[in-house]
Order: sequence, then C-alpha cells, then structure tokens
Amino acid sequence: MTEDLGALLRKLRDEANLTQEQVAERSGVSERTIRRLESGTSTNHRMVTVSLLADALGLREADRLRLAAALAGPARATPTPAPAPAPAPAPAPPSRPPVHGLLADAAQELATEVRRRWRREEAQRRVHDPFPLPVRWEAAPAGLTDRAENIQRLGPGETPREVDLGGDLRSLAEVYRRIPSGRLVVLGRAGSGKSVLTIRLVLDLVEAAAPHGRVPVLFSIGSWDPSTTALRDWLTDRLLRDHPHLARRSSGGATLAAALVDTELILPVLDGFDEIAEGLRHDALDALNATSSPLVLTSRREEYADVVREAHAPLVWAAGIELTDLTLEDLADYLPRTTRTTRTLPSAESTGSGAGAAGSVWDAVLTDLRTRRDQAHTNLATVLTTPLMVILARTLYSESPDRDPAELLDSTRFPSVKDLEEHLLAGFVPAVYRRRAPERDTAGRRPRPPHTDPGRAEYWLGHLAHHLVRLDRERQDLAWWQLGDSLSRPIRTTAFVLATALSITLADWLVGLLLTPLSVGELLLQGSLMGPAAGLAFGAVYAMADRSGGGAAFEPARIRLTLRPAQAGLGRRPLRTYTARFGRGLIGGSVLGVGCACALTLGRALAAGTSVTDPRIVEGTLINMLVLGLVFGSAAGIVFGLMAALEAPVDVTTAATPVSLLSSNRTTAARQFLILAPAFTLAIAFGGYVIVHLLRAAVGPLNWGIQDSLFIGAVGGLGGAAAYVLTFTAWGQWIVLARVWLPLAGRLPWDPAAFLDDAYDRGVLRRTGAVYQFRHVRLQHHLAHAFRGRHRDFAPAAFPPPSDGAS
Repeated sequence: MTEDLGALLRKLRDEANLTQEQVAERSGVSERTIRRLESGTSTNHRMVTVSLLADALGLREADRLRLAAALAGPARATPTPAPAPAPAPAPAPPSRPPVHGLLADAAQELATEVRRRWRREEAQRRVHDPFPLPVRWEAAPAGLTDRAENIQRLGPGETPREVDLGGDLRSLAEVYRRIPSGRLVVLGRAGSGKSVLTIRLVLDLVEAAAPHGRVPVLFSIGSWDPSTTALRDWLTDRLLRDHPHLARRSSGGATLAAALVDTELILPVLDGFDEIAEGLRHDALDALNATSSPLVLTSRREEYADVVREAHAPLVWAAGIELTDLTLEDLADYLPRTTRTTRTLPSAESTGSGAGAAGSVWDAVLTDLRTRRDQAHTNLATVLTTPLMVILARTLYSESPDRDPAELLDSTRFPSVKDLEEHLLAGFVPAVYRRRAPERDTAGRRPRPPHTDPGRAEYWLGHLAHHLVRLDRERQDLAWWQLGDSLSRPIRTTAFVLATALSITLADWLVGLLLTPLSVGELLLQGSLMGPAAGLAFGAVYAMADRSGGGAAFEPARIRLTLRPAQAGLGRRPLRTYTARFGRGLIGGSVLGVGCACALTLGRALAAGTSVTDPRIVEGTLINMLVLGLVFGSAAGIVFGLMAALEAPVDVTTAATPVSLLSSNRTTAARQFLILAPAFTLAIAFGGYVIVHLLRAAVGPLNWGIQDSLFIGAVGGLGGAAAYVLTFTAWGQWIVLARVWLPLAGRLPWDPAAFLDDAYDRGVLRRTGAVYQFRHVRLQHHLAHAFRGRHRDFAPAAFPPPSDGAS
C-alpha cells in the first residue's frame, strides 16, 4: 500500500536530521503547515508545497516519487523499494519508477489518446504526402540557452561534457533524450515548421516511452495568462478541456488531470511562446523558470530573444536549437513530386523560356531559381525557404490544373517578398474551396455540407478570424462555445431575453390550454405578458453572470447526468458544491418569481379592466412578488443543489474533439431538461403549499389552490428548464447565438459545425483537442485583416485566367 504522507514526511525529515523549524526556514513553508502535514490534519495540501519540502530535505528522485505517490492518494500502488545509496551524479537524471493504480491507468489512457490524436492530425495536415519537408536545425545562440553545466545538472566543480544536438526530424526524439535536464527550447521564424516538429516529437516520445516516465502532451501556450493563472492550474484546465475523462477524482480528492500534473507524469510540450501577449511574456518566462521539470518550449526567435534580454536570463536548465531555412535542393526534391499529373504548359514570357514542355509545373521555375539572381528570383527563393509558404505554393499551383507558378516571377505584380507572401495567403482559401472536398474516412463524422461558395467561405472564415483577433491579437483557439462572443454583450443579452421569453410564453400557452379554464384571449394575453417578464428576469441574471464570469461561466460541461447511485456524486462532492449551487439557484429563481408575479398581476388587472395603480392591485402585486420570489427561489435552489448529486465524470472513452464535445454537451443539456422540468414542477407546486401556509399568519389569506399550483409549477418547470438550458449552458449559447443569431446576421452559415468540420477537412483549420485553430497564425491574421478591410463590400480574392498574364 502507498505510505501515509505524514508518516513518510516525518521519517524523511528525521533521516535528514532536521527539525520542523529548520525545514520551515529552508523551504519557506510555515512551521504550522509542516506540523499539520506530519500529523495528518491537513487534507488540502498541494504538490507545490510538498516539492518545496522535498527541496529543503535534499531528497533523491526515488524519495520524491514516494512523496508524490503518497500525496496522490491511495493505493493501489506498490511501494517503491528503497534505493541503494546514490552514486555520483550521472549525466541524465534517473528514470521514474513505475506508477501503478488509478494514476497509471490514467496516464496510459492519456498516452493512447495523445498517440491517436496526433497521428490523425499529422495525416490530416498531409505531412507525409509525398514525404515530410526536411526540417533541420543548428544549436541556438549561446545567449539564448543556459550554461552547459546547468543543462547537464552538474554539481560544483564538475566539467560538462559535449552534447551533440545535431539531427533531423527523424531523430528529434533521440536528440531530446541527450539533454540531461529534459528542457529544450525550439526557435524558428514564422512558418519554419515548429508545430510540425513538435507533433513529430510528441509521437516519437509517446511511441517509444518518453524519458522520465512522462506522457508528452502538446499545449498551445498562447492563451496562457501567467499574471492570473499558475502554470500548474493552466495545464490542468487544458487537460480537462481536451480530455474530459480526467475530471474523475483520485482518492485524494483532486481530479486525475491535477494529479497527473502534480506527480509530474506529464511532459509539457508548449507550442507558441511568442503567441503569448507581449506584455505577459516576461511573467511567463519567470513562471517557467520557477519550475525545474522537463519541458519543451517553441517560439519565434525574435520574440524569445527580446524576453531573454529583458529578463537577463534564458529558460533555466534549457538547451536550445534553431530551425534553419529550406534550400533550393529541398525544393527541387519536394515540389515536382507534389504534381501528380504531367501537364504541358504554355511558355512563361516572364522567364524567357521557349515553347511549352511536358513535366512538372515547377521544373522551369526551379531551374530559373538556380541560374538567375535578379530581384524577382531572389524574392521567390526567399519566400520558399519556410515550409508554410511551400505548402501554400503547392496548394495554389501543384493542385490547380490551370495555374502556372511562373507567374510568381513577375516582378511588376510582386515587387517584394511581402507581396509574394500576401499573394500566397490570399489565394489559399479560394484554392481549397474551388476543388472538391476530400473524402471522409472516419466513422461518426457530421454529414458534409453542400458545396460552399469560395467567396462566402472566405467571408465566414474572415469573421471567425476577426473574432479571435478582436478578443486578443494573439488568441488562436476557436471554440464552438465561444463563437457568440463575437457579438457585443447587449446583443447577446437581447438574444437570450428573446429566447427565454419565447420559451416561457409557449410553455404558458401549452399548459394553459390543458390546465386552466381561461379563454383563448385571456390565455394569449397572460402568456404574452409572462414570457417577456421572465425573459427580462433571465436576461438580467445572464448579464450579471456574463459580466462577472465572462466566457468561462458557460464552458462545456465536463460531467454527465446519471441516475445510477454507484456513479452519481451523492456523498462524494464537498458541501460547498451544494451550497454554491443552492445560492445561485436561489438568486436566479427569486428574480424569475418576482418577474412572473408582476406579469400575472398585470395580466389579471388588464383582463378585469382594473387600474394597475389601484392600492389593492399594488398590495396584491407586492404580496405575489414576495410569495412567488420565495417559491421559485427555494425551488430552484433545492433542485440545483441536488442536481450535483446526479453528476458523474464523462466516460473514459470520450474523445475530445470539437464535434464529440458538442455532441456530448447536447446530450447533457437534453438530460438536464428532462430532469429539471419535472423537478421544478414538483418543487414549485408542493413547495408553494408549504411557503403559502407559513406566510398566511404574516400577510393574511393567500389563495394557492391545486389548479394554481399545478399551472404555475408546470409553466415554471417546462419554461424555466428550457430557458435555463438555452441561457446558462454551453450548448444553449451555441444554439441561440451560433445556430440562430449569427446566421441570421449573415456572419456564419446555418450549420456552423459542419462548416468548421469541412474547413478542417480542407486544411484551412487544424484541431487542437476540443478546439479548432487556423492552419497558421499568419493565415488567421490575413483573413482577419481582409474581413476588416472589406467588411461591407466583401469579395473573395479573384484570379483571372493564366492566359491574361495575371494570377
């Protein structure tokens, strides 16, 4: 069995011959905390605290792992045998002993999902078609890496050995294993292949067991705000988003995602340091330097160098490599093989070649690039030194039967490198949407949408790119539940007021036809008043939640609802979860009850022809507001509090893709409605009896008959449950804003999920766990700029026939 944390900590402290006071002084952890840990009275300890104590005690790796296993919770883990006295420091740190039990299973499941996901993504990006573009590197400049003795984690006076960091894409994992610290910085300019390189590194490491026993996980680090979120918490949150099954809890109470991070079973591969907001990069480097765990970090060289100069230190213990440019030989090997059909092309007047010849469309261009050195050829050779631009050129010319790449040598049309790059970026989306979409080979995918007009596709993609840039210039994650954020808060609030008003109105009319003797006119009037009143109440609560919580308030659920006692959370969730749910339900329900009371009173006054200023009407309205506020508030508080008992983590087999996450949240929302509707109905109907009985002594006679209770309960149950699902769930945000409002405004197609999936199939978007990203941040910024510049009179990039001499 796993050792008790307190007993183990006392034992290790005794072996180090230190008192609690001495350990507190060395670690910075208070003596009281140490005493509580050793006595077992602290149950809310974190790995960072235990790591500080391990550093203060000078523990070996094996003892650190014993502490981590004890912190992670029970144990089904087998004890790690005490190692022999440590020999002199070796060049590489010792391997992590095997971890068993729940954490080991979670790590294995994560490794399997990482392998499956990035194999699929590599195939989707056509990295191996016809073969991977060569990615080479050289050692990063000395000023951007740590000292050799620090990288090799040597003691004082020891001489560092030479570590060979040379290699290519096929040997990257082996190069990484040569780094004793396990910390590597990969530098390169935009489009140089850093992302493709990290995918290959992750796959090679996960397939051949990463060093230190960790599972390599690729994170797009651009969304991290180190000023508000600790690295540990950010990594945990991203694991939960992309791997929802890690929301299950270990015996220690933490989620499996947090336990994997805390026990250092994750090797973070952090892609895109340069995409962190400029003002936060210094803080981000400081936060990374506060850790000593192995990691891989990628960045554009200029941005990383600026931060290193500002901080006066690089990433500590990190070696560094810098990607080099493609050569003309690389292009000659690659580009001709991307043309799958032999064509006979007209001569290119701009190159001075003779009559058309059969062969690859790139033969003449490549020959000219080798032999000519004028400005046009120099510009094109410069552009084609990065894999991104080579892929764009391949898409425009190798895969288009009517395009001739010789036009790229027209110095009049493309006088600079920037002009050439903008031409390739502008032509990419029209090119991929002009041809037939690729066939799908994955079961369970959404039906393919009808052929999308290139102009409309470019407009919609431009809106999405502009949406990301408007929120944050460096933001890349395109999440389906955040598409509505492209609308202003007043517009979003208006949309939910209308949606909830419609829900309550329809519920009132439907229930009224079945349960009340009101005439059709009276029923129409009552529903027409009740719906808007409830809509305004829901809108007010939504606006408060949106302002206080932002987009995080409506993120996808990481749980499912179940009626199985063995899986439900009854008895396992902290009391604060129930009380927090009860408090939110109480506030929201009370606001809804007050709004419904006003609508009911107004409707009855209008039907009876009574003035709403009559003192009796005013008094009755105030009493109704009090009664219905308490009835609806207490009912909502109790129901939402108890709903926590029916929540269980999602299935282990859940795949974290945008489509699957949308599907699982749709199922969760449907179950929420099916449970909330009858629960609200019963709670309002029967809870009303109790509250009315208690209030009669204070406010006088109150009328709460069976018919009234059933009517108000059913309207509140059906309409309130529908309004809640539409307003306060990620799926509801998606339906109201992305499926209805934005398509009505022309900003998105009517089936945005199918459109995004199709854009992924065509290679415009890529998938990173549960979110999409544009293929490259440069493409994202180009589309956003085009959308802003041609917002009202938008037209896609147009290319006259090649015979006209234009692109």
